[in-house]
Amino acid sequence: MAGSNGAADGAGRALPANPFWSATPPPERPRPTGDGAPFSLVDLLARFRWLVIVPVVLPLSFLWAALHSARTAVAARRRGPATEAVHAARVAAVQARVRARDPTADGRICTARQSFWSVSTRDGAYKQAGSPFPVDLSALQDVVDVDVERQRVKVEPYVDMGRLTAALLPRGVCTPVVPEYDDLTVGGLINGYGIEGSSHKYGLFSDIVESVDVVIADGTLVHATRDNEASDLFFALPWSYGALGLLVAAELRLIPVEPYMRVTYYPVRGTLRELGVAWERLMAPADRPWSEYVEGLIYDSRHGVITVADYASEAEAKAVGPVNRMGWWFKPWFHRYAETILNSSVDGAPRVEYVPTRDYYHRHTRSLYWEAELLVPFGNAAAFRWLAGWLMPPRVSFLKLTMVARLWEYYNTKFVAHDVLVPLRHTAACMELMHDTYDIYPLWLCPHRLFKTRRGTMLDAEPGYEHRVPLAPGDSPDAQMYTDVGVWYTPGPILRGEAFDTAAASHTMEQWLIEHHGYQAMYAISELDEADFWRMFDRTLYAACRAKYGAEGVFMDVYYKVGRKGASASAQAKAATSTGKAKRA
Repeated sequence: MAGSNGAADGAGRALPANPFWSATPPPERPRPTGDGAPFSLVDLLARFRWLVIVPVVLPLSFLWAALHSARTAVAARRRGPATEAVHAARVAAVQARVRARDPTADGRICTARQSFWSVSTRDGAYKQAGSPFPVDLSALQDVVDVDVERQRVKVEPYVDMGRLTAALLPRGVCTPVVPEYDDLTVGGLINGYGIEGSSHKYGLFSDIVESVDVVIADGTLVHATRDNEASDLFFALPWSYGALGLLVAAELRLIPVEPYMRVTYYPVRGTLRELGVAWERLMAPADRPWSEYVEGLIYDSRHGVITVADYASEAEAKAVGPVNRMGWWFKPWFHRYAETILNSSVDGAPRVEYVPTRDYYHRHTRSLYWEAELLVPFGNAAAFRWLAGWLMPPRVSFLKLTMVARLWEYYNTKFVAHDVLVPLRHTAACMELMHDTYDIYPLWLCPHRLFKTRRGTMLDAEPGYEHRVPLAPGDSPDAQMYTDVGVWYTPGPILRGEAFDTAAASHTMEQWLIEHHGYQAMYAISELDEADFWRMFDRTLYAACRAKYGAEGVFMDVYYKVGRKGASASAQAKAATSTGKAKRA
């Protein structure tokens, strides 16, 4: 049994002993093995890609980001303040463009935004299918109004999380869910998927939305809330990836926040099943209020660190301490810093520190979680952090812009990036699946409430979960607790020089998800065919809204945007476009 080691909470009370630290480490779980892969010169060159990335790509990426920031600032000055009148004029321009489309001659509507701006591993091939009709939304990138008293913020779809948190935190408020990367846009997070460590309390990013404004196929502006006449569109929009209309504004909920986070690190040791129990009990404790943020970092089949965090005042942070300003460029990467706490622990005693709130929100940004280690293997070394850490991270948009298609396809065969959402009770089984299928570590654990809608939304809680007696940990009558298991890296067999089929492994994982009422975040490359896609997701409300709001034949169906990877997705998108034109003829 672990002692408290002097760690205390914000009130100075000693933390209880950590019951999730096995005195004797269990045996390692057997790793998947395969035959040796044939020698590949490309693989050898890829292993030393840092020789180009460090002296060339990182500086160019930094300059690219600086230039983009400067251009954005100049454009913002030219646009002036985003008043309601200015915003209305921008929306009117979008409506006029949509109405200018000739349904007998023009292809499907898509945004004019270049695909490389998307923080996604997909190629955006659907935008080149047929004769697309682009609509420019680039003017819609401002915070329109912040109402601290009502705790609401109105934003345009291309506002990114970096700008949003910068606008809100000085006012002492923020959105309850703050996805990690600065470049993630509000529109992408609502139409797609967004999560953070606070999602066990507030749900996904789309769950903090109070209203949306959507330009539909005929150019009409529809204002949708969860309880007005367009509530069907409100509930159908998340995970539709723009297949129902063009999002032009959203009102988001706000909460009061403090300038610091009190972060507690719990080292955990045991089998993956035992780590799953630790995750359940630290995330949804029965004997105390839930923490504001929870995150799990699983480093191998026996060890991990689970962090919980709560807002704290500046007075508390300075009086209690210690304060870790981890946002500085020379600071250790967060996942490696947490690992040092794990490695130095002899009894699993929790450790407490205070972190500036914005630093905590973006704690994984410099290292792109741990994906940056593939680009710069020594990136967390002190010498690199001090000398070149200010160049991190390489911008995903720059990497996508400068990478040739064949090289991008090569990386897709050597790299895995998936967020999978599973009922909390399946977390341990999912970790075992990831170990046996990919042998990738660390694994990221993030809890979230999946609110029960029973409206045929693409995602919904398991049928009948609310009738279990007693309710499962974290469940409530209106929401079921899920875990996002993030797996991002090169599979272990590939790192060991063994033959490995990433597509087959992903197919295995996706079939397991379907069988366990799980979901796959569709920013990633998928092996789902159309039938399996609609086994995983419920198309009932989505299809009804496609018909009601005239999206059929005007906006690309969601599957053809996010379905099977590479040429298959392109071919299916082109086929869908050709079929639509043939029908019109």
